[in-house]
Amino acid sequence: MPTARFTIREIAREAGVSDATVDRVVHGRGGVRASTAAAVRRAIVDLERHREAFELGGRSFTLDLVMHSPRRFSSAVWDAFESCRSDLRPADIRLRPHMSEHATPAQLAATLESIRARGSHGVILKAPDVPEVQAAVESLADAEIPVLTIVTDLPGSRRLAYVGIDNRSAGATAAYLIRQWLPPRSSTPTILLTSSDFRFQGEEERMVGFRTTSATIAPDWRLVDLTETGGLDRTVEAQIATMEPDVVVDAVYSMGGANTATLDALTRRAHGPDVYIAHDLDTDNLGLLRSGSVSAVLHHDLRADARRACGLIMQAQGAIPGTPRTEVAAVQVVTPYNIPAPAG
Repeated sequence: MPTARFTIREIAREAGVSDATVDRVVHGRGGVRASTAAAVRRAIVDLERHREAFELGGRSFTLDLVMHSPRRFSSAVWDAFESCRSDLRPADIRLRPHMSEHATPAQLAATLESIRARGSHGVILKAPDVPEVQAAVESLADAEIPVLTIVTDLPGSRRLAYVGIDNRSAGATAAYLIRQWLPPRSSTPTILLTSSDFRFQGEEERMVGFRTTSATIAPDWRLVDLTETGGLDRTVEAQIATMEPDVVVDAVYSMGGANTATLDALTRRAHGPDVYIAHDLDTDNLGLLRSGSVSAVLHHDLRADARRACGLIMQAQGAIPGTPRTEVAAVQVVTPYNIPAPAG
């Protein structure tokens, strides 16, 4: 039991018990009622919380949020970070945005280099896994600026940790849901898989999870890939327009967004999908879910991700105790009947 920062007398005063009782609890000697031992443990947690608050009081952390993604998702992530700032008081979190829908790897690397030159307490990064970005992360690490990846990881880089969903599990969950919900039919079902860019490791993991699982539970499916869309409406619409006229899409797993455009384009082909699985409760997807156009959204709490990311950077800066490490978020299946309160 970690007590090195507090004396036996401090813990006893906080718990309202004798010094001897605390000594027996922290050294595991027994002879203490369970409720009393629990009170001692709570006292240590409370003392730790008070100490952290005292040490963080007046401290300011300037973080850089670098995101290569469609504006609708960047906005959702920004809102999550802004909304969690009050949760992190008395620390003052200041966030500098660097958002782009169309940045090239060279431009992303230049953005990261400018942050290194300017200085930062930490970088929160959503970017493709390409050599230019990897080299820029290496440069930031050399400058002792911690980098966290969010939503999609950069394996093999010197990033501090990954914060976000278990992407392979998400892909497997999408395959399972489609298998359960797709109505019986006499012909081979066609499943449309849409992605923005497989240089994003998260989307690649989702695809692996989906294909591996579907090969086991539905080996007869016909899988049609719509790739390199950038998650942008016009790109998705253009690619669907080039599909063979006789292709009837029975279900969609959207890994990269642009769901309104996908549904509109499929409807123009006179046959909308029976099952549609999307990712992330942004404004567009929330409306599609409520209208029944989307069957389910694979979701995780972006605000919880934001809190965790800020906490990891404060750990890396030595402001709060603990060793930064990756902890992936579980996949939450959201239907029109269990929309989380913050989104609803």
